[in-house]
Amino acid sequence: MTLSPASAPTTALQARILALLLLAYVFNFLDRQILSILKIPIKAELGLTDTQLGLMGGIAFASVYSTLAIPFARYADRGRRVKVIASAVVVWSGFTALCGLTASFWQLFIARMGVGVGEAGGVAPSYALIADYFPPAQRARALAIFSLGIPIGSALGLFFGGWIATALDWRWAFALIGLAGIPVGLALWRFVPEPARGALDDAGDHSHDPRFLEVMAFLLRKPSFWLLSFGAAAASICGYGLGFWLPSYFNASLGLPLDQLGVYFGTIVLVGGMLGIYFGGWLGDRLGGARPGAYAFIPAIAFLLTGPLYVVAMFNDSLALGLLLFTLPYMLSLAWLGPVVNAVQNLVPPAMRATASASMLLINNLIGIGFGTFIFGFLSDQLRPTYGEEALRYSILYGLGFYLLAGLLMLGAATTLKRDWVSPSGNLNAA
Repeated sequence: MTLSPASAPTTALQARILALLLLAYVFNFLDRQILSILKIPIKAELGLTDTQLGLMGGIAFASVYSTLAIPFARYADRGRRVKVIASAVVVWSGFTALCGLTASFWQLFIARMGVGVGEAGGVAPSYALIADYFPPAQRARALAIFSLGIPIGSALGLFFGGWIATALDWRWAFALIGLAGIPVGLALWRFVPEPARGALDDAGDHSHDPRFLEVMAFLLRKPSFWLLSFGAAAASICGYGLGFWLPSYFNASLGLPLDQLGVYFGTIVLVGGMLGIYFGGWLGDRLGGARPGAYAFIPAIAFLLTGPLYVVAMFNDSLALGLLLFTLPYMLSLAWLGPVVNAVQNLVPPAMRATASASMLLINNLIGIGFGTFIFGFLSDQLRPTYGEEALRYSILYGLGFYLLAGLLMLGAATTLKRDWVSPSGNLNAA
């Protein structure tokens, strides 16, 4: 089923597409982040070190997720993006369920690589699909709503992961949650029509099918793309690192058992993430229409505030006050998603969007996921002789410096975005 270029999407159709893509993204992060809480019983049963857990949560996933995103996006730019996304949901859900059958570090490592293979086909084509269902003035908010899948999925992974692991065990948590995602992929295949590329941008010709090297050459002329990508990657080192290791910190330093931990950290992730992502997208649409640099300036300010607020939170020992102190920086740390993802869509013509998004995700996730979880776990092992049981707290504090780097890179992008914005006609020569 394909939506013809002459058929403008109705509000009802837009709502349905966004709801289904959001549901898929919820399962994307639910399956991805459930390991952050299940690693506590996994570590006890399999006798793993923090470094091994960091590798399993980072490189095992990021190595295939980031690199395969490019070929999947190239196929999506040329073919049917809906089928790519639907197939991806089924594959990553199946591998999540298989994680429950593993009995060693390497078996679980390989199963997590399989999750990464599936998820490589989900996000970038979804960005491109949303850009063809929503006009430019609505895209940052639409992409922000889609990105709510990150806090919702992460929170549900913590809620259900902690609850199922306590009631049954960690293997059942992987199996039940993985199998629950398969019907979502089937629903996408059946109920989402493929839109025409670029129909909501202008009446120009979008039939040109650029080669991969042509896309890369185009992006090389866009310093904004690289500043945005590496700025997001620097922030994601902290974002993914904290998302993976804060449950262990709450368990060890604050004494929260697994089921209470899922509710406590899940609440921080759900409330802070939803507020940060939505208001970041809302501000982007409100300020970025006339001033494209705002799409980078908003994340810059948010990142520069995030690090100091996390420092305050890490030296608090009150569970009640901690909910507020951790929610505020978590909220600010995710305000970049709507503005930055929307900016990337507008740095290239429609026929390049999935590939450009995948290239940004390659940088963001290979650095953020691949190194974020590993760096915090490695630092924790190295600092243990000095700080003992407080080693994880100090590894997190040292790592917060990446938010400062992210803020500075985003400030740089704010000065170049207006020049790099693609012309309304989507001309490949736009500079």
